[in-house]
Amino acid sequence: MAAFVLSNITGLIRQILVSQAFGTGLEIDAFNAAARLPDLLFSLVAGGALASAFIPTFTGFLAREERDDGWQLASAIGNLVSLILIATCALAAILAPQIVRYALYPLVSDLDPTRFNLTVSLLRIMLLSPLIFGISGLLMGILNSHQIFLLPALAPSMYWLGMIFGVVVLAPHWGIHGLAWGVVLGAGMHLGVQLPALGKVGLRYIPTLGLGQPAVRQVGRLMLPRLLGVAVVQINFMVNVILASAQPEGSLTAITLAWAVMTMPQVVIAQSIAIAALPTFSAQVARGHPEEMRASLAATLRGVILLSLPASLGLIFLRFPIVSLLFERGEFTAQSTELVAWALLWYSVGLVGHSVVEILARAFYALQDTKTPVLVGAAAMSLNLVFSIAFAALFTRVGWMPHGGLALANSLATALEMVGLLVLMRRRLDGLEGRHVLKGFSQAVAASAVMTLGLLAWLYWGREQATWLVLGGGIVLGGGLYSLSLVGLGVREIREGVEVLRRWRGRKN
Repeated sequence: MAAFVLSNITGLIRQILVSQAFGTGLEIDAFNAAARLPDLLFSLVAGGALASAFIPTFTGFLAREERDDGWQLASAIGNLVSLILIATCALAAILAPQIVRYALYPLVSDLDPTRFNLTVSLLRIMLLSPLIFGISGLLMGILNSHQIFLLPALAPSMYWLGMIFGVVVLAPHWGIHGLAWGVVLGAGMHLGVQLPALGKVGLRYIPTLGLGQPAVRQVGRLMLPRLLGVAVVQINFMVNVILASAQPEGSLTAITLAWAVMTMPQVVIAQSIAIAALPTFSAQVARGHPEEMRASLAATLRGVILLSLPASLGLIFLRFPIVSLLFERGEFTAQSTELVAWALLWYSVGLVGHSVVEILARAFYALQDTKTPVLVGAAAMSLNLVFSIAFAALFTRVGWMPHGGLALANSLATALEMVGLLVLMRRRLDGLEGRHVLKGFSQAVAASAVMTLGLLAWLYWGREQATWLVLGGGIVLGGGLYSLSLVGLGVREIREGVEVLRRWRGRKN
């Protein structure tokens, strides 16, 4: 989690520098559009889809002390992923003009030739990054399966540092193309930072595709439904890119920045916990102790809710000072702040849903069930497509900026996905310690109500104050009121945290 905090800080600096250099204009819109396909390829082949299928299978070999078979599996998957990505990226580079015209900008009938050519060239550069991320993603799964989390968690920071180098050193000479080459450099650093840890796990490479190995086929079977789910999610992002590209200038960059800000607490709170929990859940299942997993999952859900609910409200109430203080300089104007803050409002509503879904999906993967979360996610994202079109039209009709409707559609669809997964997981584990989880949720709501009243009073008082004072004071006041309220309510996690600190200090002394 500490490494993910560092990643957020580094990513935030990267985003500030990019916004300062390019604002919300044509160049950065073209960059964000071009980035969607490399992101899609990484997610489909080497990202969440691979991890969800590979880690439970590989962890099973480790739990049974069958390490030779485990390295056979890892080598075969690495070779297959590399071949698939090389072929796919090469084909995409050849067909880049058609992809840009018919996939990234299909609703723009009078596409500016400058934007078209720029997007094509940026896409071809960034298609190099999935080739590197393919191996890096597999190494991350190997290290996580061995309960090694620090260096893999530092990898995103290395990626952001590569992009920072691109915008600071390369962009002054090469423009937006310098940022694209920074993406490729960051991918290399993402891979490189994990290499020192490989000696600790006794990595063995075997030149095989393993097509006849049952474990390789099992990973393939587990990946297929997950691939469908990731594809649906990425298609939704692509639809948002298409819809936003047809909206007023800056809309696409606004939803991209707002999404990045909203996912900062989501990454720290939920993703870091979920990454660490998946090998633990998988080991509990491999040992045949579902009751242990049920207790672990319930405790994890409580903790995630207690952390994500105040974070959601904080983003909602402090969205203007957050966006203004982070980005409003250089080419990023007050109008840009208005665009991003509007999208951030509606994205922040879905923070709790995104956080809970992150945990529940990993729990299903640990059970070697990738079909259920994929089917639920596909249904939710299908609704998201409908919601996106409907809400964008509704927002336009009532005089609101339409890109906010895209953000609201995502939040509502994710909330429905969360409810569906909770119901199905409860049936799967014959209970989910519902009273325990519900009590934590009720305590979080009560403490958040106190925090909300304090923030409203603070914002009223600080409406004429400096932005940094409003934001800093709001964070301190909101966090303090929420924490004190949890203490007053006797929340168990607070007592346990204090006890852990006491034991740690005792060992230090």
